[in-house]
Amino acid sequence: MTVFLIGAALLVAVTLAFILPPLLRKEQTVDHVQRDQLNLAVLRDQLRELDADLAAGTIDQAAYENARHELERRVAEEVQPQAEPLAAAGGKRWPAIAIGIAIPVLAAGLYTLIGSPAAFDPTQQAAAQQENAHEITPEQIEGMVASLAQRLQNEPDNAEGWSMLARSYSALGRYPQAADAYAKLTKLVPNDAALLADYADTLAMAQNRSLQGEPEKIITRAVQVDPKNLKALALWGSAAFERKDYANAVTRWQQILPLVPADSDAARSTSNSIAEAQSMMGNSPLAAQKPVPATSVAGGAQVAGVVELDPALRAQVADTDTVFIFARAAQGPRFPLAVLRKQVKDLPVKFVLDDSMSMMPEARLSTVPMVVVGARISKSGSATPAAGDLEGLTEPVAPGATNLKIKIDKRNG
Repeated sequence: MTVFLIGAALLVAVTLAFILPPLLRKEQTVDHVQRDQLNLAVLRDQLRELDADLAAGTIDQAAYENARHELERRVAEEVQPQAEPLAAAGGKRWPAIAIGIAIPVLAAGLYTLIGSPAAFDPTQQAAAQQENAHEITPEQIEGMVASLAQRLQNEPDNAEGWSMLARSYSALGRYPQAADAYAKLTKLVPNDAALLADYADTLAMAQNRSLQGEPEKIITRAVQVDPKNLKALALWGSAAFERKDYANAVTRWQQILPLVPADSDAARSTSNSIAEAQSMMGNSPLAAQKPVPATSVAGGAQVAGVVELDPALRAQVADTDTVFIFARAAQGPRFPLAVLRKQVKDLPVKFVLDDSMSMMPEARLSTVPMVVVGARISKSGSATPAAGDLEGLTEPVAPGATNLKIKIDKRNG
């Protein structure tokens, strides 16, 4: 609407630029005529006085003639003849005014008649956009997907078509049909790790979100095709975690960390998953029965100290809330190198963290120069840090440090 108004204003301005000067000149003509008429009236009065003086004998004939000639000269100089009479000038003014008014009125009328003034109405624009947004209905989408599926019956080797159909079914939440489409697609394109990972993910959704059985087999195949495919590695670890094989889950997820930036969301999410699996290992009967390699305790690094809770925060936690005691690298990925699980009722508690508490040979206390040791209280029992958890941390220390004192005294924001 603003653009239209600006354009209209410019057109009116151009029109007035042609109309106003003649009108202004007319007003000047009127003033000039009025002034001439005044001068002429004065000169006439003077001529009458001169005639009266001659008749009265006040002046002689010679003086009279001289004075008369002077008045005639002044009339010639001070009263200029006009190119056109006042009536004619006034007659031209009204057509000009009429044209000035008619042009914008006529333009507006024609635009209203044949134009689209509603197009400048924001409410009309929104309605038009909304109408366009609803041009394609869900029924039409279903129809297009069905048409594609029908066409692929006659084009079974169309890999691009099967890929589009599989993703369309997934977007519609029709996971069994999507899995069937992926099955046909992976036969046409058998060595694509990304497609295999998508197939496994969709198949898991089709069987109540479970990666057990055929989905895990497909994921393993994807990892064999591309050991660096992030989605395949993530699903691979999730499959192990789902069946409570926490050690394998940690090992599989750990392969992601070298492939992503240390400060990325992927690294943080993976580290949290690893920490959760490690914490679950502490409660696993299989983990409890697993012998600790002598070399891990005898030749590995450890840190030791005591954890206590700030008395001012004691009323905010329950005796059964979980306490995670952990050590992580001072620099680099923040996943724990060693984890110990306790409860609030155990506080204050002495602890020892060592290499035996790591399930990853390449990620142990003895593999880093400096560590941060901390303790965190989780009401949910999840190893993944959450807002509202209570926490306490040490400054960076070297592996082998003892007599550490950790005070849980702040809330995780």
